[in-house]
Order: sequence, then C-alpha cells, then structure tokens
Amino acid sequence: MLTTFKKHIETQLHFLQEAKLLVACSGGLDSMVLTHLCQSLNLNYSLAHCNYNLRADESDGDQKFVEEYALKNDCQAYLTSFNMDDYRNNTNSSIQLLARDLRYEWFNKLMQERNFDYVLTAHHADDSLETFLINLSRGTGIKGLTGIPEQNGNIVRPLLPFSREEILAFANSRQLKWREDSSNIETKYLRNKVRHKIVPLLKELQPNFLENFKLTQQNLFGTSKLVDVYATEIQDALFTDKNGVKNINIEELKKKKPLKDHLHLLFDPYGFGQWDDIEQLLDATSGKKIYSKTHQLTKNRDFLLLSEFRETDQKEYFFFEVDDLINEPISMKITQVDSISKNDSNVLYVDSEKLKYPLLLRKWNTGDYFYPLGMKGKKKLSKFFKDEKIDVLSKKNIWLLCSSEKIVWVVGKRADERFKVTENTNKILKFELH
Repeated sequence: MLTTFKKHIETQLHFLQEAKLLVACSGGLDSMVLTHLCQSLNLNYSLAHCNYNLRADESDGDQKFVEEYALKNDCQAYLTSFNMDDYRNNTNSSIQLLARDLRYEWFNKLMQERNFDYVLTAHHADDSLETFLINLSRGTGIKGLTGIPEQNGNIVRPLLPFSREEILAFANSRQLKWREDSSNIETKYLRNKVRHKIVPLLKELQPNFLENFKLTQQNLFGTSKLVDVYATEIQDALFTDKNGVKNINIEELKKKKPLKDHLHLLFDPYGFGQWDDIEQLLDATSGKKIYSKTHQLTKNRDFLLLSEFRETDQKEYFFFEVDDLINEPISMKITQVDSISKNDSNVLYVDSEKLKYPLLLRKWNTGDYFYPLGMKGKKKLSKFFKDEKIDVLSKKNIWLLCSSEKIVWVVGKRADERFKVTENTNKILKFELH
C-alpha cells in the first residue's frame, strides 16, 4: 500500500509534496494510517485533533493518544475541544453535521493562522460508497452520485483509492496502533446502518462490488464533467451579468428541451430544487420570486433575475445635523456651497432653508410619491420606476432622502422639484454620493 500511495501522490497529488499539510487525526484506524503514510513519505505535516466530549473518558483517551503519538514522533499536534451539548441546544442540525461544521471551521482558522496549504482527511473508497448510497436513497442528481471528491478546494483526501479492508491489512502488517470509536458500531446513525447492514450484503452478492463501484464512479465523474461543459455553454448563451445580477431571457430559456432538465442543470448550482415552481415562474407576473437558501429568482418582464439572497433592508437612518460625511447606510458627502458647479446623477443641490431636520434615509414603500424635478405635479414612485425601466431587484437597493415625510431625492436617480435651488436661494446644500 505504501508503494501505491507514494505513486498516487507523485502522479495525482504531486502538489502535496512541497506543501505544508494539516492532517485531520481522530486517532482511529483511517487517520492513523494516513498519518503513518505521510510520515513515511517525509511530507511536511502536523496533526489536528477535535475532542467533542461525546464519549466521556473515551473522548479524552482519544485526545491523549494523539498527543502521545505526536510527542513520540516529534510531530506538531493542534488540539481543540467542543462542548457539544452547548452547541446542540442552539441548532436543529444533527450532531454529526454540527461536529463536521465545527471541525472544518476550526481547520480553516488553523490554516489561516499557521499558513497551512491543505487539510488532509482519511476518507477512503468505502466512505465514498456509503455517501453514494445515502445520496441515492434521498434522491439526487449526477453530482450526488459521484461520491466524495478527492479534492475540494484546500481539502484533499489521498486515501480515496483504497478500501477499508486494504487500510486495515496495512495497519496490521505495520503493527500500527489506533483507537476504536465505540459509536461506530451503533446503527442508530444512517451512515452506520449503511456501513454495517447494506454494504456487507452488496459485497456478499458481488465480491468485486467495491472495485466495480469505483469504475462506475469514474464513469459518472467523466459524464459529470461533460455536463458541466454543456452547462457552461448554456449559461454563456443565456446569462447576462448586470451589476452582479444575472439576467436570463425567458423566451430563449423556454426553447431548451426538455425544459425541466435544463432548469435543473442551470439552477441546481444555486441551491434551487423547486423545478415545477421555477417553470411556473416563467409565465408569472413581474415581481414574483422563488428563493433558495443562498439565491433568489425574480420574474421581471421578459427576464428572470438571478441574484444572491439578502433580506430586504427596512432600516431607517436619521441624521439631525449636516455632517461632512455619512457612512451609513450609504457613503455620502454633505457640504454647503456657493453655487451649482456639477450636474451628475450622483449629486444633488437643494435649497438648505427648505429642509426640516432630522433628515431621513429609508427604502421606498408602496404609495410613495414625489414631484420629479422639471415636471409639474406629483408622480408615484412605482410609476417612476416603471418609466425608468428600473427592475424589481434594483428598486430594493434604492434609498430615499426625506425631509419631514417629503421625498427630497430618489438617491442617484431624480431630485424633487420642491427643494430645488432658485434665484431666491440663500444657502445651497450639496449631497454627493461616494
């Protein structure tokens, strides 16, 4: 196994040979074999051990084992401890997901503080098979069937080519020591049920099942790459980026057949899964939205607008006197000037004596109206936005400068006639966006 591992590093993961590595080490069989292999290849590595305090003395024993191993082998070990009961009371996540999030957050912190290049984890071929079966049972696309990736950013899994059986045999042949986690034999966890009940049966039905699975996984991975290339071509043709918002022509999108499969291809990477709802959104009225955890899709006339999801900011910001510079919620410089010297959509000149303090910065509300500069009479903001062809997402980012409930400026768009500078103005106030 050492020879095969060395060749795998040299041919597939050569970048690890000169890197500073952090090995996630629980003290169990897999992580101790990985640690031994890194030591045998003289890689530049340190150990990182998390104590979740879930198994009382057993958890402390794991930590002591890793500490003693590091001391004996002249290896740096980083240790951390989590009181999982405290974290568990503040989340709905399962204990396994919570532990995973905590350790990877800590790994990232260590990498930044200690300048590590990569984190190595001891996932192997059987882990990938278990992940495949779990995803298959829940319903998934091709991405979910490709198993655990060998590299995901700065996380690398160099043991993926090896089975649990190979790892155990290698550990016994080298008389390696490791700790047994008693929770691994409990079948109340889904992964353990798959590991102890389903996988052995599959291997019994087909002795070469794991090798056949690895071949199938390679084929799926190759197919996934081809799909990614096609998806990129479709996105390049349909998606137009405007100020960080992707505009998608609905009529062009509808031409893609089968439509629902293309919706999955294009929007699954952004966390969406409601394919019937997205299909209905194509013919919905403007303003209708669908959300994922990270993004939102908004219907705007003939386009879908894809943007990152942010809660609408409904805060109101008051200022009671003129400052040189306001930083919240937008950066704006306010000065008293003698004359109008610059005509720009980002600059507003007003008659200072017509303002009543405090001034207010807020978002627009249904029913808001103002008196557009250069026009007679009032106009609803909703009509103004429509005439200016301001889409529904951009409207949410527009601020209003108000004085005594009157709109002074649709910031960056249009001033109000009632506050304009005239020949009778004694004091001119200049507002300039930065």
